[in-house]
Amino acid sequence: MRRLAEAPELLDGPLTDERLLDGNLRDLARVNRRFGGTSLSLRALRALVERAQAPGGQMDDQAGALRLLDVGTGAGDIPLALSRASGPWPEILVTAVDSRPEVIAAAGRVTPALRNSARVALAVADGEALPFTDEAFDVAHASLVLHHLEPTAAVRFLGELARVARLGVIVNDLARGTLSWLGAWVVLHAMTRNRYTVHDGPLSVRRSYTAAEAAGLLAEAGLRPVAELHGVARHRWALAAVRT
Repeated sequence: MRRLAEAPELLDGPLTDERLLDGNLRDLARVNRRFGGTSLSLRALRALVERAQAPGGQMDDQAGALRLLDVGTGAGDIPLALSRASGPWPEILVTAVDSRPEVIAAAGRVTPALRNSARVALAVADGEALPFTDEAFDVAHASLVLHHLEPTAAVRFLGELARVARLGVIVNDLARGTLSWLGAWVVLHAMTRNRYTVHDGPLSVRRSYTAAEAAGLLAEAGLRPVAELHGVARHRWALAAVRT
């Protein structure tokens, strides 16, 4: 299946209908939870941290909390799940950002636990020009963001993630393919009537990159994949990458 370029999703346009936006973010959180998106990010994070903790890695034995930046956070469901997960870290502190203030406001409504979380902070920030210093975080993570970007913007985005992350970058997205598109169409039309979701979901698959294409974009941004993970039926992938 050829990648469908320059085809904006409804979520890329005006977000004036709070009900539709909230419903869409709830749908995306359900998809992440039920179809393995969240677990892919967690598995990739564990692989990246374990690599950094190996002899000769970048993390010493006395490392404190893992500082994670989540870019394009949506409902904030994945960063919240990561902040609660056990792993080779004492705790995870997350800064979750999105370029749209409407989305950040919706995240607080859709995922109420974010409002009381001591481990997740929400903020507005543009992923292509992050307002953070170099290596301000240990890991930069982005889920379901890359397919929104055309190649030049995608490389710029990945370069920004690399700049602010000391240990590495995790990118989690859909895998383009006919079966993935058909599965998205059937599942989303069965689970919701939200206009944003049923329109954008199958279109997102058409706009997405394969894992191999994403690895090429990472290479252009000065990053080298060190772990590649796939979801059930390979409908989704996650890449953990480090600077070259």
